Amino acid sequence: MVPTIARQGGTLLVRKLPAADPTCVFVGDVVVLKDPEKSENYLVRRLAAIEGYEMVTTDEKEEPFVLDKNECWVLADNENLKPKEANDSRIFGPVPMTDIVGRVIYCLKTAVDHGPVQNSHFSMRKDSPVLEVELDVDEMAKGHKA
Repeated sequence: MVPTIARQGGTLLVRKLPAADPTCVFVGDVVVLKDPEKSENYLVRRLAAIEGYEMVTTDEKEEPFVLDKNECWVLADNENLKPKEANDSRIFGPVPMTDIVGRVIYCLKTAVDHGPVQNSHFSMRKDSPVLEVELDVDEMAKGHKA
């Protein structure tokens, strides 16, 4: 997720979602989801498409398809990574929305490099009161490993 999230050593503030659906997560959001290939692990990826989106590829051999109800497509932010390195939907395909556990709303990379994560306009508006009232950067930095 570089450059959005530090490769190593970053601390994330994640807003847990009781149930991920198209009314609480939006295309453009950085989400935490269960790793489809290793269920005990979690991935941080950007939500790129949700149910009803038509997915096309540059490979002429592959047919376009539409994401089914409660499915989503996630991508790594680092455009320099090859699909296998990115470990995103280009490798494991669509992901059930129920695998999304939360939205990343703040990233602490270092004591001087931190700030809100750029999510969709809708989510930024929903999360701003949480950041204004509940975020304590000093407390978050205490447990941070530089």
